[in-house]
Amino acid sequence: MTWINTIAYDESTGRLRQLYDRIKGPDNNVDNIMMAHSLRPHTMDGHMTLYKYVLHHSANTVPKWFLEALGVLVSHINRCAYCVEHHFAGLARLLGDPARAATMRAAIEGGAFDGAFEAREQAGLRYAVKLTRSPSEVGPGDVQALRDAGFDDGQILEINQVVAYFAYANRTVLGLGITTDGDILGLSPNNSADAGDWSHR
Repeated sequence: MTWINTIAYDESTGRLRQLYDRIKGPDNNVDNIMMAHSLRPHTMDGHMTLYKYVLHHSANTVPKWFLEALGVLVSHINRCAYCVEHHFAGLARLLGDPARAATMRAAIEGGAFDGAFEAREQAGLRYAVKLTRSPSEVGPGDVQALRDAGFDDGQILEINQVVAYFAYANRTVLGLGITTDGDILGLSPNNSADAGDWSHR
């Protein structure tokens, strides 16, 4: 599951059990990416807060499925299969259209977004590619391109934060050898109306 020791739900106590109870899905299932934090529960608290606020907050106006698509793209570039599989499952669930989701995944993996995404969305994806591959080369023109595509500055911030979050999540997974063994793919803290609701369903 990981290259470091972790504490399973049934063995957890105290603050760790409290966090697990907030995060868990069906049958007390805790995603391995969160369980990897079990030796330092405060880092799980920080990770989950960031994740919830960046991807699942009611103040976001970029469609959640597109935020998930950005996560799949960044994770694909970083070769993080764990996050690709989890967030593609989330994307597919949000779309409710398996064929469309499969077309999007093929476009992401092929690096050609035409046909699968609208022009506005393609601009967001191009920004995500550049920020992931060449962050020091991103400049004012890249932000202006997002404005020209129809994103307002708050939405540009949302896109930026999702791309940045996945850089963190991918490196957490890849640096600790986290696998999907035992995970339930596609669950997420979808109750955007309650920022404190972290439960996965």
